Amino acid sequence: MIMKLRLEAVAGDAEAQYQLGLQSDGTADGAQTSVHWFLKASEQGHVLAQFNLGLIYASGQGVKQDIERAIFWYKKAAEQGYVRAQFNLALLFNSPSAHQNIMQALAWYIKAAEQNHRGAQNNIGLIYITGQGLPRDHRKAISWFEKAANLGDAAAQNNLGMIYSSGKDMPADYPRAISWYGKAAEQGYAGAHYNLGMLFDAGHGVARDPRKAIQWYLNAAQQGHMKAQFNLGVLYEAAEKNVSNAQQAAHWYRKAGEQNHVGACYKLGLCYDHGLGVVENGSSALEWYRKAAAGGHGHAQFQLALRYDAGQDVEQNYAEAMAWYKKAGEQENARAQFNLGLMYAYGHGADLNLNLAHNWLSLALINGMQKASRHLHLVELKMTPAQLEQSAKKVDKTPAKKEPGLTHA
Repeated sequence: MIMKLRLEAVAGDAEAQYQLGLQSDGTADGAQTSVHWFLKASEQGHVLAQFNLGLIYASGQGVKQDIERAIFWYKKAAEQGYVRAQFNLALLFNSPSAHQNIMQALAWYIKAAEQNHRGAQNNIGLIYITGQGLPRDHRKAISWFEKAANLGDAAAQNNLGMIYSSGKDMPADYPRAISWYGKAAEQGYAGAHYNLGMLFDAGHGVARDPRKAIQWYLNAAQQGHMKAQFNLGVLYEAAEKNVSNAQQAAHWYRKAGEQNHVGACYKLGLCYDHGLGVVENGSSALEWYRKAAAGGHGHAQFQLALRYDAGQDVEQNYAEAMAWYKKAGEQENARAQFNLGLMYAYGHGADLNLNLAHNWLSLALINGMQKASRHLHLVELKMTPAQLEQSAKKVDKTPAKKEPGLTHA
């Protein structure tokens, strides 16, 4: 069979050349051979060979990735009306790269959408709902999402559910949102399971029901949905206090933390700190706090600073403590601001600096740390009028925003 294909390919038969191109063994040499035969067939206008060349150059499988060549060959196939090439070409123009061109993307999506390509219809809806490169238009977005959703596209069904439940561009319509979420959920779409969980969790459009929320979240979490995993942890933590629920909370926090959900990393740190659902382990708590802190979580930054400050589960290091207190303080963590103020006020692990002490203690007081008042007064007694005036200029006297809590993501 292969010998016959080779003879026909060498004789110039485009279909034989294409079929030989499909015979790659997955090696670099095999990829080069595929490119060779796909190129021969493509030059004769073989649409599938052109499309496959686009795939190869776009992915860089077996060859050096070359987006310009991918665009060239996708366009050749797309101009012949091949819908998959039209969609893939639109994806390249829609990607955040040097080749991004939203209007080109939209034009090719529309060509594919006119051939009932559900992914293209959904992506057109996304362009209009997000206002990528053109004014937001939720009516056009809904129209395109509905085209895809009515053809059974789960992502579009979920997107419609999100529009109708958000209440941003029009009044919320929870029955319609639930209907569309349900259609997507029936297809196993993780995002729809998560969104239904959110509705039952918050009691939006339905009676609040943590049990139903847990079940919907679980369906999504088992598919690896990070936010559903975190929210499961939150619900199990808030449920009746028993060993099983604590273990479930820690389990799902770990699942989400392994996907770098910073809130879950912080929560798992707390679990190890206090032995909730896991064996108490300060070193493990430290590592999860560190992961959350690196992701910008203010409470985790504070916990990490405390450990460096006290030398708990890590070698004492005041410079590290101050660095993490500062990061947490910049996120309006009042306890971090207070501790920084004390370090500067009394030269604890830092050079005495009354101005900085006054700045941080003032911020701590503004953010609700009442015991900062006494230390602030003692610092002010030691400061000159000029120092007080200079420090006052650096402190925003307006009420600070409260640090956001760990809400369902």
